[in-house]
Order: sequence, then C-alpha cells, then structure tokens
Amino acid sequence: MISKKMESLTASSSLIRAMFEEGKKLASIYGAENVYDFSLGNPSVEAPEAVKEAAIKVLTETKPMALHGYPNNSGFEDVRLYLANLSNKRHGTNYNERNYVLTTGAAAALNIIFKTLLNAGDEVVVFTPYFSEYDNYIENYGGTVVRVAPNTETFQPNMEDFASKLTAKTKAVIINTPNNPTGVIYSAETLTKMADILNSKQAETGNPIYLISDEPYRELVYGDTKIPFVPDFYKNTFVAYSYSKSLSLPGERIGYVCVNTAADDFELITDALNIANRILGFVNAPTIWQRVLPYIGELSVDVSIYEKNRNKVYSMLRELGYECVEPEGAFYVFPKSLIPDDKEFCKAAKEFNILIVPGSSFGCPGHFRLSYCVSYDTIANSYEGFKKLKEKYSK
Repeated sequence: MISKKMESLTASSSLIRAMFEEGKKLASIYGAENVYDFSLGNPSVEAPEAVKEAAIKVLTETKPMALHGYPNNSGFEDVRLYLANLSNKRHGTNYNERNYVLTTGAAAALNIIFKTLLNAGDEVVVFTPYFSEYDNYIENYGGTVVRVAPNTETFQPNMEDFASKLTAKTKAVIINTPNNPTGVIYSAETLTKMADILNSKQAETGNPIYLISDEPYRELVYGDTKIPFVPDFYKNTFVAYSYSKSLSLPGERIGYVCVNTAADDFELITDALNIANRILGFVNAPTIWQRVLPYIGELSVDVSIYEKNRNKVYSMLRELGYECVEPEGAFYVFPKSLIPDDKEFCKAAKEFNILIVPGSSFGCPGHFRLSYCVSYDTIANSYEGFKKLKEKYSK
C-alpha cells in the first residue's frame, strides 16, 4: 500500500495534466487542427540554435571526467562564478560563487529552499492566484500555506490582506513575477510596499521573514516593461530560476537558487542549501547543462513570437466581451469566466474543443487560465469556438 498522503495526491492528480491528456484524445477524434488546447504551459518557441551548438561544443571538447563526474553539491564553482558575474554586470550586485546553488530546475530550487528554512508549523504566505504546486512543496517540509486574497482588478498583490496574514509563525513569502497564471509583473511600487510590510513585521516579531522570488518567466517580457530586481528591495531574498521557459529547455531541468548576500544567516543558509540539494535526492544539476550555461546564459528565445500571440489572444478575447487584465509577461492570460462556476465553464468550453484551466486550480475561482504558448494559427482558429462559448452564456 502506498502512503496515505500519496494516496490522496494520486486521487487528485494535476487537473492541468489531465486536460493535456484530454486534448490529445480530442485531437485523435477531430484532428489536431480542430482542437484548441490552451491547457499546458509547455514552451512552443524553439531554443536558440546557439544552445545546440554550445551543447555539442561541451560534449566534444570537455574531458569526460570534467564533464560527467560529480561536481560540488552546489554545482561547478566556475559556472556559479559565471552566474555571479552576470548578475554583477546586470544588477550591480557584488556576488560570487557562494551566492549560487545550481539545481535541477526551479522546482528543485524551491524545494531545497523550503527544506532549508521550514520547521513543522512554520507559515509560508502565497498570493492568489498562484501555481498550485507550491502547496505540495511547502507541505513536503511541514509548512503551512497561508493564502492572500487576490486583487482581481489588477492582480497586483493585495497589500492590505497581505499585512493581515503575517504572524509570528511566518517564515517565508513566495512571489512569482512575471506571474503564472495572470502574466502580471509585480511593479517596483508593489515590491517597495511589500518590503515595508515585511520589514515592519520582522521588527515587531524579532524573527527574519524570507522572500522567495520564483522567476522562471523573467525573460518573457513584452514592450518596454522592466522586471524589477527583487533583492534591491528586500535583503532577506532568495531567487529561484529556471532556463525551462527563457530558453525552451523544460526537459533539461537546469536552474539555480541565488541568495542575497545581505540575507540574515547567509553562510548558514548557503551551507544548508548545499546539503539539502544532496539529501533530497537531487544530488546535482545535470553536469552537461551546467557546462553549457556559460555559453548561453545571456540568450533567450524569440520573445516576439509570444508577444504576437499575446496581442492576438488578448484583442480577440476583449473583442468577444471577455474581461481580462493584459499580460505583461510569461505566456498566460487569466480572464473572468462567464459564470461564477469556473469549473463548469471550462467543462462547457470542451463542447467547442477548447481546453482551458479553471481559476480554482490556482486558488482564484471565477476565472480561467489560457496558455498561449501555442501556434498563432491555433489562437486565430479558436475565435469561433470562443464566440460560440460567449453566445452560450449570453442567451
């Protein structure tokens, strides 16, 4: 018999993945061109050619044991120093290899942070809507999830509710910007207010509160919008990063944790992250991709393709009468569902071969997530389906 906890998780396995599988089934019946699957955030833009070239170079020119042998638990020192120097150039930091732990993607980065920080009963604050796997990651280490109610007008964090949710048990706060599922970027004004609230609460309780910035979509930004550098606003900051989205490498599982040098207990934390990376079974980030990073760390996919998709889907939905906040980054839009029951609404969308994810999956009922990392034609061809869906609830 499997554990009771896993029995429960298995029974309520990811709705998003289930929708993806249903999309494949519908495609086999109606033809892929007649199914509009917006369920999964799987990058659709090809990785830059330079990524393949760098991988070939590393495989052919690096001595086998320097490539395939065990590195330090935190990753190759020279690769971590490369990342530090990149941050120093971009953000004016004074980081070195000690600030970085290379991980098997952002999920591993978050897990080793929580393993490092949490005691049973510690609280971690999340802002709804949010990536639901945070619940599992936090609960893996005995933490308690505390949810901040959404501001559905802008999807910037609800600061009044945030302040009310901080207690003496608060150990960490997690943010995701650009955000999944809304595509919103947290502004400098937002981060300033958040830091003021956190600093005030730290002073009141005498306990450090750590801010964890989950940033897998950091390079997917549209127009002239800038991504604020979170450690500039608050000293007790972790950044969790992945190249899955910025370089379309989700299957390679390469990312990192960066710890702000000014963070309380910096030395103790970085030692603990190193150990957590081993004892949780991640052991090391894939060594080939560690060695590739210095060749590709400043690259990104062609963001203009996603921007074109964003412009099309946003204008199409608005034209049809759907209410939504315009995404500034990532590749999601989060409109209001046409009825309060978002699950029923997403079920009805399947009548028109449209697969979308209910906002309830992200802790925000009454909305739905549409992932536009699909072909432009898929978006354009879905127009009639969304029109018929709107008409169904306009009668």
